[in-house]
Amino acid sequence: MSRHDVVVVGAGMAGLTAAVRLAEGGATVLVLAKGVGATHLSPATIDVLGYAPDRVDRPLEALAAFAERHPGHPYGVVGAAGVAAAVPWFAERFADGPLAPYAYTGTADENLLLPTAVGVLRPSAVVPETMAGGDLRDGGEVCVVGFRALKDFHPRLAADNLSRHPGVTARGIELDCVPEGRVDVNALGFARAFDDAAFRKDVVARVAGRLHAEERVAFPAVLGIADPHAVWSELQDRLGRPVFEIPTLPPSVPGMRVFATLRERLRRAGSRVVLNNVVTGAEHRGGTVTGVRARVGLRDVVHGADWVVLATGGFASGGVELDSRWAGREVALGLPVAGIPAPGEERFGPAYFGEHPMARAGVAVDADQRPVGADGARVFDNVLVAGATLAGAEPWREKSGEGISLATGHRAAGLILDAAGSAQRSAVAATEG
Repeated sequence: MSRHDVVVVGAGMAGLTAAVRLAEGGATVLVLAKGVGATHLSPATIDVLGYAPDRVDRPLEALAAFAERHPGHPYGVVGAAGVAAAVPWFAERFADGPLAPYAYTGTADENLLLPTAVGVLRPSAVVPETMAGGDLRDGGEVCVVGFRALKDFHPRLAADNLSRHPGVTARGIELDCVPEGRVDVNALGFARAFDDAAFRKDVVARVAGRLHAEERVAFPAVLGIADPHAVWSELQDRLGRPVFEIPTLPPSVPGMRVFATLRERLRRAGSRVVLNNVVTGAEHRGGTVTGVRARVGLRDVVHGADWVVLATGGFASGGVELDSRWAGREVALGLPVAGIPAPGEERFGPAYFGEHPMARAGVAVDADQRPVGADGARVFDNVLVAGATLAGAEPWREKSGEGISLATGHRAAGLILDAAGSAQRSAVAATEG
């Protein structure tokens, strides 16, 4: 049986954030996951709080009142201070990361308004530098560039919807550039093509003569996977105007950049991510977990740990499941699930953008992110829960998903490091005494 200071279950934003902070703090960390997390599905923007329920312009300022109105929300646990600490920490991880000088820009103090793939403006706080030029709070002219072979991005649709926003004028154009002559190419295929100088030169030649004087240029978020800063900078220089990325449907290239950066930071700190491991339960003595069981192929392996961070996600990623009787189950450690509406109660609202009680289901925690049962008592003393596994939020509606994952993962690591440091100081004092 291998042994580690901390086993983190889940390799999404929350799990990797916790793992990197722990490893950089001196802990030995093992990240177990059945596959890559939601980073590969998300736009990779840090959306702290976009709606509450009206659009939020200053998220950090709005958090205190929001948490007071929603005490069971994850932000009610971490507080505005937890968010304020986590956001710059995340941005700093890119400073000397594997994709440097690729960087994140913005703060939790104010939201930008960035286009989505369908041309809706979305509030986001901290974003890749390659997207920041798309901030349309003050309006502007935009030329949306698409590729005929990239079937999940439609530039004219995005442009038509963008033009409905006050102060925005947009139009779409489509190019016939096809990487390696392939007929069907996804976002990752185009990102790899943009890493090639010849492909970039061809794109610039096709776009430059079709631009209007004041237009900035939007591309799908495929501007390189190996060196996105260089690709983005070159396009801006050659086109002589701001260039920005618009998030696409999965696979998310910006999300892959986040995963690559955090995984490399973890490796440099002496820890690692192990995929294709399905966590099936925990070994425990009373309220203390001593090890985590994982299925690898046809065999089960136990990994000993002093601490466990659970960050497997919610319904969307399979971290929480419902059976045919609408009973909830947390699949990795068997923790109780809170917030499932009782029989006869409303589970989903009639309006798509309205409240859906089922969306708030997840694992309830106390003030120190330990899982609790229906009676409020801790289930395990050395397990902390982070990210979309937590109960109480509607991230898709609030536009808070990555903010919750980042802040709760960051705080979970801090709580463990503080507890480990306190235990070490007590042991030293006892020895000296």
